[in-house]
Amino acid sequence: MIAGVEGVLKSRGEDWVIIDVGGVSFRVHTPFTTIGMLGIPGDKVRLHTHLHVREDNLSLYGFGSPEELRLFEMMINVSGVGPRTALSLLAVLSPEKFELAIARNDVDMLSSVPGIGKKTAARLVLELKGKFEGVGLVARVQHEDVKAALIGLGYSAAEANSAIVLLPDTPDLSLEDKIKLALQHFARTV
Repeated sequence: MIAGVEGVLKSRGEDWVIIDVGGVSFRVHTPFTTIGMLGIPGDKVRLHTHLHVREDNLSLYGFGSPEELRLFEMMINVSGVGPRTALSLLAVLSPEKFELAIARNDVDMLSSVPGIGKKTAARLVLELKGKFEGVGLVARVQHEDVKAALIGLGYSAAEANSAIVLLPDTPDLSLEDKIKLALQHFARTV
């Protein structure tokens, strides 16, 4: 597998770039957001890559960060989601927004991407839910949701923050369980 490409940017198109690596030029498909960050032809560039192998085609996909590459590889393992669909998602949604949509079961956000229907969005949520680390974005999103719930119940932001600090960063706990734990914190301090 080709894990990365580093060389000189020769040319670029709408969803691809040509990178010269020691006299060999690679055509790399990439989200247009990544293309915009690469600079102009003649600049030295580096991309994290995934070599996609089909019986009649080898295609190289490149990303500006390891996180984008990881999400791309997770997406193409979902039934019905191919490399082009995954590229479309990454072109519109940052890794943070994508993980947020998965964490919140936000089918509408995912289906707002051109070429992604409600069924594909629901399949992405179903198959990727729980695949992100507990100390990552999903846990932070849940903690923010707990904070909002506590503030809605009449606690101050400072009180909500003091309860959130004590919450475990485990993805196994539901949002409701985390709210209950936070409320138990208040019961102990009274």
